[in-house]
Amino acid sequence: MTKIKKQDFIEIEYTGQIKDDNLIFDTTDEKTAKENEIFDENAKYGPIVICVGEGNVIKGLDQFLEGKDIPSEHEVDIEPDNGFGRKNPQHVKMIPTNKFTKQNITPMPGLQVNIDGLIGIIKTVGGGRTIVDFNHPLASKILAYKLKINKIVTDDKEKTEAYLKIPLGSDIQVTEKEGNYEVESKQDIPEKLQNSLKENAKKLIPSVKDIKFTKKNK
Repeated sequence: MTKIKKQDFIEIEYTGQIKDDNLIFDTTDEKTAKENEIFDENAKYGPIVICVGEGNVIKGLDQFLEGKDIPSEHEVDIEPDNGFGRKNPQHVKMIPTNKFTKQNITPMPGLQVNIDGLIGIIKTVGGGRTIVDFNHPLASKILAYKLKINKIVTDDKEKTEAYLKIPLGSDIQVTEKEGNYEVESKQDIPEKLQNSLKENAKKLIPSVKDIKFTKKNK
């Protein structure tokens, strides 16, 4: 039975939940997403292809995959330090309530807000002050994953397409001819990101000669 090595491309399925209350927060299964009211109509469900050790999944899950058999199924708990980190008191801020009212926002506990590009959750409102928690919602949570490892991926085009779709989204179009790839996207891709993706793809998939990025005309 084949064992997973770092930088292997593998196909997996998973469901992640908060260990304390069994609340499911992420899944590759469409039925599970709908049953737990986390379905995203813009998301593509089904098995995904990742490169082990490249941070395509959370740190604890990425580390767990190394050395596992293909195929196999597992259940694993991920501690906060290898998940979404621990809550940092410095990420809880007091913001004047009038900053919200000036934007026609009525602050209330539980409301998600965007403050200067940072996403936070309102904890309390009172005395002209609003307390907002900018920690990740899953910070300090122990996560429980059910994981299915389906197969190792050997086709270089499939590897390259999967590697590019993780940061760019599943709606990109990828074509290939003799190791030269063209990636068509609906969005502008910053040049710095283009160069990074190109260089990393060449390191991980030696048959990749070049990647050209173009914007799809609407």
